[in-house]
Amino acid sequence: MNFFTLIIGAIFVNNVVLAQFLGICPFLGVSKNVKSSIGMGAAVLFVMLLATFVTYLLYYYVLLPLNLAYLQTIAYILVIAGLVQMVEIVLKKIAPSMYQTLGVFLPLITTNCAVLGVALLVVQKGMTLTESVIYSVSIAIGFTLALVIFAGLREQMELTGVPKGMEGVPIALVTAGILAMAFMGFNGLC
Repeated sequence: MNFFTLIIGAIFVNNVVLAQFLGICPFLGVSKNVKSSIGMGAAVLFVMLLATFVTYLLYYYVLLPLNLAYLQTIAYILVIAGLVQMVEIVLKKIAPSMYQTLGVFLPLITTNCAVLGVALLVVQKGMTLTESVIYSVSIAIGFTLALVIFAGLREQMELTGVPKGMEGVPIALVTAGILAMAFMGFNGLC
């Protein structure tokens, strides 16, 4: 598989949030300012990379040889939950302000379907370990890109005059829809 195509496809063409509609909860919840969006993106990148690596090895070296492939989803969720707990502990020690900013959304990475979706997709698509790692990093970069762009747009909308009936969630949803349509314009690239 061509790595360039894999990277561009994961970031722009098949953006996990704007084209596949996975990870919408943190996308809408954390995207109120750019700083928290970058922090959430970094946390998702770390968890997604490690989760993909660990679940790939778990699937091919434990579940398949023992004929336990039917436990794939449950095992993946346990791995992801453990990694999120690790990120939460590290952030609390190293960056308490970021930990406070992300608040309740940090544990939501456990239930972020984008993380689980990537772990399942790499096995379903028959990717190698190298392709899986590159794909997961690219998906996380695409997630962060969407989050930061949307946060920037939401910050800008706070400064501009939005009609009273469209303030808050309604204008955010309309903006997210327009942003998704803009990213769909990348479909011809790969």
